Amino acid sequence: MENSRRDFLKKLLLTSGGLVIGFSDIQASNATTIDISKEGDLKNAYLVIGKDGLITIFSPNPEIGQGIKTAFAVIVAEELDVDWAKVTVLQADLDTKKYERQLTGGSGAIKHSWQRLRVAGASARYALIEAAATKYNVSKDKLKTEKGKVLSSDGRSWSYGELVSEAALVKIPAEVPLKSKSDFNLIGTTIKSVDNKDVLVGNPVYGIDFKVPGMWYAQVIRPASFGQKLVSFDAAEAKALPGIKDVISFGNKVAIVGKSNWEVMKARKLVKVTYSNDKPLESDSTHNTIFTDLMKNGKAEVRRADGNVEEAFKKASKVIEAEYQCPFLPHNAMEPMNFFADVRENSVRLAGPTQTPQSGQNQVAKLLNIPVENITVELTKMGGGFGRRLNNDYTLEAAEISSLVKVPIKLQWTREDDMSGGIYRPAVRYKFRAALDEKGNMIGFMLRGVGLNAGNSTRQDNFPVGAVDNVLVDSVNYESDITTGPWRAPITNFLAYAEQAFLDEVAFAAGKDPIKFRLELLDKAKKNPVGKLTYEPERFEKVINTVAERAKWGKVSKNVHQGFSVYFSHNSYVAQIAEVLTKNKTNSLSKVYAVTDCGIVINQSGARNQVYGAVIDGIGHTMYGNLSFENGQPKQNNFDSYRLIKYNEVPEIDAVFIDNGIDPTGLGEPALPPTGGALANAIFKATGKRLYSQPFALQDKKVSEIL
Repeated sequence: MENSRRDFLKKLLLTSGGLVIGFSDIQASNATTIDISKEGDLKNAYLVIGKDGLITIFSPNPEIGQGIKTAFAVIVAEELDVDWAKVTVLQADLDTKKYERQLTGGSGAIKHSWQRLRVAGASARYALIEAAATKYNVSKDKLKTEKGKVLSSDGRSWSYGELVSEAALVKIPAEVPLKSKSDFNLIGTTIKSVDNKDVLVGNPVYGIDFKVPGMWYAQVIRPASFGQKLVSFDAAEAKALPGIKDVISFGNKVAIVGKSNWEVMKARKLVKVTYSNDKPLESDSTHNTIFTDLMKNGKAEVRRADGNVEEAFKKASKVIEAEYQCPFLPHNAMEPMNFFADVRENSVRLAGPTQTPQSGQNQVAKLLNIPVENITVELTKMGGGFGRRLNNDYTLEAAEISSLVKVPIKLQWTREDDMSGGIYRPAVRYKFRAALDEKGNMIGFMLRGVGLNAGNSTRQDNFPVGAVDNVLVDSVNYESDITTGPWRAPITNFLAYAEQAFLDEVAFAAGKDPIKFRLELLDKAKKNPVGKLTYEPERFEKVINTVAERAKWGKVSKNVHQGFSVYFSHNSYVAQIAEVLTKNKTNSLSKVYAVTDCGIVINQSGARNQVYGAVIDGIGHTMYGNLSFENGQPKQNNFDSYRLIKYNEVPEIDAVFIDNGIDPTGLGEPALPPTGGALANAIFKATGKRLYSQPFALQDKKVSEIL
C-alpha cells in the first residue's frame, strides 16, 4: 500500500514538471513554492499541481471515519479554485517537522487547521495569478481564477498546468488574500468521501489490511483479570505446531508469533498461563461499595464555587435531588486493534491505525531506546476508534515483540482481546441538587462526580453553571486496576445525559416547560452572568429555538411524547428532541431532531453522517451498553453477550446545521452527549418513569422494548 503511494508520487513528480506547494501545518503563512527539479521530498506535506492540471493534496491527520481526509482537501481546493473532479487526496505519514497536532481526537482537527489549510490553497492561487500576469503581461487586477484556470478580463484563459513552471519561481508573501466566505463553491456543499470507492471495492486501506513480504503474525495473551500478574507459562505444545516461530513473555504478557494469524490463533489455545494477584480482584459489588462510600464521605476536590450554596439551600422553597450512574464501556471499534512493527538495530518502521501517531512514535523511542528521528510511522485508515486508538498500548506491544523476536510482525487483537483488554470508558456516578425559590427559579446548584479512574469527572464551567448565583461543583476519583481512557466525548457522554435528565426533573418541580426553563437560565447567563462563561448563551438559544420549531415542540398529537436536551461540548452546540410514539399501547422511539451549531460546515455529507452516527451511538449505548465485572474479569467479551443497537432499531434522524458563518468548531463528538438526555426525557413523558442509570434496558422491561 505504501509502496504504491510512493510510486504514484514519484511518477507524478518525474513526469509532470509541476508546481509543488509546500505548507507547514505549524506556520501556514510561511507556505512556499518549491521547484521540484531541485526538491521532491515524498514525506513532506505538499500540494502538487501537475502540468496536466491534476491536483494532489496530502492530508496529514489520521482518518478514523470522521471524514477529515476529505474535509481537509476540500478546504485547500476551495481556496485554490480547482475542479474537485481533478483532485487526488493521499494520506500523509507522520512528519513532526512539517505538522503540529497530527492527531485525531477532541474534535479539534478542523478548528486547528482551518486557517492553515486556507492559506495553503490561497498561496498556490496567488503564485498562479502572479505567473500569468508576468508571463502574459496582464495586470493582476484583471485576472481571476475558476476551476483550475486563470481567467483574464479580455477573454483569455490558461490552465493551472500551463502556469506551474513559472509559478514555481514566484515568491509567496507572508500574507495572501483569502476568499470571501460568500464566494465559497465547494465548502458547504455535499461531497462524497474520497475513500468511498476503496472501501466499497475492498482495497487495502485499513490497518488490518497492511502487509509486507516476510512479516510474521503475533497475538498476545493478557491477564484474564485486572490486577493479576504473570507467574509462569508453558508453551511446549504451542511451539510444536507448524508455522509457529516462537512463544515469549514480555512484561505481564505472553506473545505467540507465527506465519499466519490462523496458525497463531490455534497455538494460542495451547499455551498454559498461570497468574496471581496480591490483592482482591474488583467486581461490580466492589465498585458499588466504593461509589456509595465516596459519594458520602470521599475527600472531594472543589472544581467551582460561586456564591453561598449552603445559604441558598437553607432558604429554598423546594430542593430536588437525584443520583445517576453509568458502567464501564468498551469502544467496540469494528476493526480490532492491530499494528505493524519492524524493529532493526537502530531504526523502527511502524504502520497502522492510531489516532496519536506522534505519541506512539515517542513511546516506542523511549521503550526501545532508539532515537525518535529513526522511527517512521505510516498512517492507515481506521475502522473506528472513538477514543480507543488515542492509546498506543497495542503499538508498543507490536514494537516490543518485533524487537524480541528480531523479525517484522503484524500484531492482531481478537474481538475478545478488544473487549477484555481495557482502556474503557470510566464508570461514574453523579449526585445533583437544585434549590428553587417560591417562583420556581433555580437559586442553587450542586454537583458531585465520583469516578473510577475518571480524574475530574465533571465539567465545572459548563451550563447551567454561570446562570445560577450559588454553585458548588466537586469531584472524587478512585484509582482502580481497571484501565480506562477517553471514550467518544469523554466524560460528557454520560454527564450530559445526567445533567439534562436532572434539569428536566427540576423544570417539572418548578412547574415550567423544560425548554422555557433552560431559556430563562440562558437569559440570566446572557444578561447577568455569574463568573466567567465558557459558552455563548446566544448560540445556545439559537439551537434550542431552532430544534423546538422544527419538531413543533408542544404542538404534536397526544400519542407523540417529546423529550428535550441540549449540550455544549468541543466548542459546538447541539440541541435534540426525541419522540416516543405510542401506538396500540406500545411505545417506540420514532424520531430524533438534532440541530447543530459547529460554525461553517465543510462538507454537508460528512457533517450529517457525523450527527447520524453520534445519535445512533448515543441511543445504542444509553439503552444497552453494559460491561460488568466479577473477580476482575469483564463478563461480556463479544457481541453475543454485549448488546449493540440493531439496524431496525434506528429511528428517523432529522439533522440540520445553523448557518452563521463562524469559523468551524468540533463535530465528531458534540452530537452524542445530548442524545441520552433527550431519550430519557421522552421516555418519562411516555411512561412517567425517571431513569437514573444506564443502560436503560436493564432498569425496566417496558423501557427495553422502546427500540
